[in-house]
Amino acid sequence: MRKLQLVAVALVALSFIVAFIAQPMLPDRVATHWNIKGEADGFSDNGVGAFLMPIISLVLLGMFYVLPIIDPKRQNYKLFQNEYDGMVVALVGFFFYLYLLTLAINMGYALNMMQYLAPAFGALFYYLGVVISKAKQNWFVGIRTPWTLSSEKVWDKTHALGGKLFKAAGVVAILGAVMPDFFIASIAVMLAAAVATLAYSYVEFDKERKKK
Repeated sequence: MRKLQLVAVALVALSFIVAFIAQPMLPDRVATHWNIKGEADGFSDNGVGAFLMPIISLVLLGMFYVLPIIDPKRQNYKLFQNEYDGMVVALVGFFFYLYLLTLAINMGYALNMMQYLAPAFGALFYYLGVVISKAKQNWFVGIRTPWTLSSEKVWDKTHALGGKLFKAAGVVAILGAVMPDFFIASIAVMLAAAVATLAYSYVEFDKERKKK
């Protein structure tokens, strides 16, 4: 097993250990969801509140290590293996951090969920930008449009742009830790990035098609 795989497995195992320790300290009704204003608007019973996030992390971990095996372009994962493994660690780490925030708030600590979540979102977005800029053609990770999947050149150009846009969204989200409006702005940047890369991939594919 690769080193980053071990880190991801260790984080998931740690989340289950934390769940067993924290469950007796949690109230019978546990807040499990917050709106964009940082207000709790979803609740679960004690057991679900304690173990839901670790279970989600375990499912994600399994999914991300099965996907390369079933991908018809599985050989391309070797070309960005470190970044892919790092992405899994980043996602599992993000959910672990979110889980710790959830536990702290339910134990009575007065924390603003959105403000404390902003730097984690920012770091995740930024690293996803790194992964996107390195990713090679595959069916599960990256900007998968009909045009990027039809041409490696279009894939590479689109992902070079997408990587920059995701990093920009990450920087904006990190600023949300001190300026809450920036966190909302980062979502807008992400949506703009999705539309821009979709359009860009088509334009580049059309240019390539006309040259041929």
